[in-house]
Amino acid sequence: MKKKVLFLLINLLFSGALWAQADFDYNAFHNISSNELLEFASELSSEKYKGRLSGSPEYLDAANWCASKLEEWGIQPANNGSYLQYFSNEYTAVKTLGSVVYFNGEDKTYLEFPGDYFPGSNSAGGTVQAEMVYVGYGITAPELGYDDYASVDVKGKIIILESGTPYTKNDTTLAKWTPYAYHRYKFKNAVKHGAAGMLYTSKLANPNTVNLDGFIYAHIDTKIVEQIFADAGKDLSQVRRQLRNKEMPSFNLPAQQEVFIRAETEYFPKAKACNVVGWIEGSDPVLKEEVLIIGGHLDGQGSMGDVVFPGALDNASGVSNIFGVAKALSTSAVKPRRSILFILLGGEECGLYGSKFYTQNPLFPIEKTRLMINLDMVGNGTGFFVSGGKTNTVLFQHFETANNTYIHREMGASETRKNYGRPRSDASIFETAGIKTLGLWTRNSVHPVYYHHPMDKTNVLTPEIMEDAAKLLYLGILGVANDIKL
Repeated sequence: MKKKVLFLLINLLFSGALWAQADFDYNAFHNISSNELLEFASELSSEKYKGRLSGSPEYLDAANWCASKLEEWGIQPANNGSYLQYFSNEYTAVKTLGSVVYFNGEDKTYLEFPGDYFPGSNSAGGTVQAEMVYVGYGITAPELGYDDYASVDVKGKIIILESGTPYTKNDTTLAKWTPYAYHRYKFKNAVKHGAAGMLYTSKLANPNTVNLDGFIYAHIDTKIVEQIFADAGKDLSQVRRQLRNKEMPSFNLPAQQEVFIRAETEYFPKAKACNVVGWIEGSDPVLKEEVLIIGGHLDGQGSMGDVVFPGALDNASGVSNIFGVAKALSTSAVKPRRSILFILLGGEECGLYGSKFYTQNPLFPIEKTRLMINLDMVGNGTGFFVSGGKTNTVLFQHFETANNTYIHREMGASETRKNYGRPRSDASIFETAGIKTLGLWTRNSVHPVYYHHPMDKTNVLTPEIMEDAAKLLYLGILGVANDIKL
C-alpha cells in the first residue's frame, strides 16, 4: 500500500513537472543572459547617444538602434509597418557647463559642477547677474489664499525657488495644489513677476521644465543655499519649516549678496521624438485581439557640454530587460495566446510625452488592453517590488508564482492608489487611461543610485537581478497571455 501511494505521489509530481515545463519554453527561459542584457545597457549608455535626450538626433539614433533589434528578432512593427510612433518634443541642448558665481561683498565663490550646481536643462542662453530673492515654492494661488510673491518685489532679481507645494497629503485637497506643482508653472510665474533669473534648489538634470525667452537659471545644491542663507543671517531649515506651514517666508537677501549665471544653450521648438513599438501577434484566433503591453522609457537626461548623463539605471536597465523578454518570447516554442506589444517610450523625462501620446493614439484598442507593465530603474539590487500587485491580484499572481517557483527573489507589492498629485511615471498615464497597470522595480540597492546624474553608468547595474527580472517577466507575461480565465 505504501509503495502504491509513493508511486502515485511520484507520478503526480512528475506530471506536474511536465505540465510546468509545457507552460513555457525551457530553452528560451535559460537563454536570457545577464551578459547580453548588460551589452544592451552598455550600448544605450554609450557616449554616441549623448544621454538619449528626447527630441534630439541622438535619441532618434538610439530609437532606430532599438527598432533594428526588434526587427532582428522577427518582432513585427506595430505602427502601420513602422517601429516608430512620432510625436512633437521640443528640447534644449545645453552646449557647455556654463558657470555660476556667488558674490558676498568682496568675497567671490565659483561654484563647481557637479558638486555645487547643474546648468538649467531648459535655460535660455546668456548671462545674468543680480541680487537674490527667496520666493519659497514660487506659487500664486489666490483661490487657496496663498502667494509666495505677495511680500517681495522680484523685478530684475534672481529668485531662489523650491520645488513642490506646501500641501503633500494625497487627498482631494492635494488636487487643488497640483497645478502649482509643475516646474513649467513655477518658471512662467517667475517670469510673470519680472524675475531675471533663478537658482532652483533641485540639483539634478531635469528636462521636464520650460524654455522661456531670456530666463536664465541653474540647478543648485542645498549646501550652497545653506551658505547663502547663513551669510544673510538666516537658517534654511527653519525657513523651510515655515514654508511647509504655509507661512510664505519670502524675503530679499542683502544687497551685497549677488549671483552671476552664465548659460550656453540652443532651443529646438519644432523637434520630434518617438515611441519604439513592436508586437508579437497572439496565437489564439480569438484571444489575439487582446493585448498585453510591456514598456519602459527609452529617453534620458541628455548631456551638458561634454558631460554625458548615461542613464544606465534610469532607464537603459528597463529597456534592456524588455529586450530580454522580447527576444525570449520571439524564440519561445510556447507562444502567447494574446498579443504582446513592446513599447519603448520617449519623452518620459520631459513630462511623460510618449505615454500620453500613446494613450491618446493607441495602436490597439484601450478596452482590449488587458495589462500594461512598466519597467523603470530595474537593474540595481537584490529584490523586486511590483506596484499595483495587491490591487490587480489576478494578473500579479502569475508573476508571484513564477518568482516563488523559479526565481526565488524577495518580492513585495503595493496597492494601486488614486494619485491626486502630479503624475510621476508612465504607468500612471496608462492607469488613468483605464488600463490595469503593474510597475516593476528593483530594490535593496547594492550600488549607489545616481539619480539624474552623470555617474549613472553601467557600473552601478547588477546584471544578476536584470537577468532574473527578464526571466520573471518572460514567465509572468506568458502566464497572463495564456490564462483563458481572464
